[in-house]
Amino acid sequence: MKRPTLADVAAMAGVSPKTVSNVLRDRPYAATATRERVWEAVAAVGYRVNRAGRALAGGGSGRIAVVVPNLHQPYYAENAERLILALAAQNLTSTLRIASNADAEREAILGATTADADGMIVFAPHINAELLDGKAPNRPVVQFGSTPTGLLDTVVMGEYEGFKAVTRHLLDTGRRRLALVWNATRNGRPAGRRFEGFLAAHEEFGLEADPALAVAGSDWDRRAPGFEAMTGLLASGGDFDAVMGINDAVAVGALRALRTHGVRVPDDVALTGFDDTDEAEFTVPPLTTVSPEHEAMVGAAVRMLTERLGGSAGPPREYHAAAHVIPRASSGVPR
Repeated sequence: MKRPTLADVAAMAGVSPKTVSNVLRDRPYAATATRERVWEAVAAVGYRVNRAGRALAGGGSGRIAVVVPNLHQPYYAENAERLILALAAQNLTSTLRIASNADAEREAILGATTADADGMIVFAPHINAELLDGKAPNRPVVQFGSTPTGLLDTVVMGEYEGFKAVTRHLLDTGRRRLALVWNATRNGRPAGRRFEGFLAAHEEFGLEADPALAVAGSDWDRRAPGFEAMTGLLASGGDFDAVMGINDAVAVGALRALRTHGVRVPDDVALTGFDDTDEAEFTVPPLTTVSPEHEAMVGAAVRMLTERLGGSAGPPREYHAAAHVIPRASSGVPR
């Protein structure tokens, strides 16, 4: 039996194939009554908006590349799944790719390794305008997190706001000697929007952070470096009453080190993370963390991408997500 076509839908609805295409791609060119006729015709003829969904109606493959640096970091794995499901709800198929360094990110964004995709949502911690040679890609690309390049639509995480809030949370409970378990930098000192939020909260309380309490592991995406960095800080004899992980994975590693050395959390030392990953709720004690409001970020990324697939033009846009503290038992004993 012949599969119904776009032309069959158009004939049934009494409109042109182009109008059907516009309706299936959710473009704002058709009246409400026309849209209703088209969708009634889709149902009547049994037309399936398969694989490519709205993008297929415009002649593309309908495949979207979701590009992450790795899958061992829970933040990337969990949000990749959220994006794939949200894209599927828009009748778009996904292909998951790994870009583990700056060169791989560049090749993915500019299409060398993702030529089969009509568009892309990319987690790109290394990317910047210089790395892209100041060139915007020739297809829709949405950057998920990290610093905007000015070349791509970007969903900006509330890193400053979130880390400032969780630092203030600890200071409000009476903690004053806050250690950082961070990611390694070239100069050996913490940097970035999360660190700026950390410093800003201290300034509000009239305090100065102690740089001797900032330690880094070899990899900020894994639990083991958090364990190693925390073990080193404990061995140094540094005086601290709270530990802040740059993310939940690092904080989980730090938690194991604290417990291994007989340090009680939160009685002796409070502990916090960042990212609101699933495992944070199931540590012992449950981990206080920062929610970067994943669903809002995913929704914004998919919305911007589908608008571009639908023909929306204009300069790169930015969606700035909020962030809020999720207090749990790991920071629960005031001083």
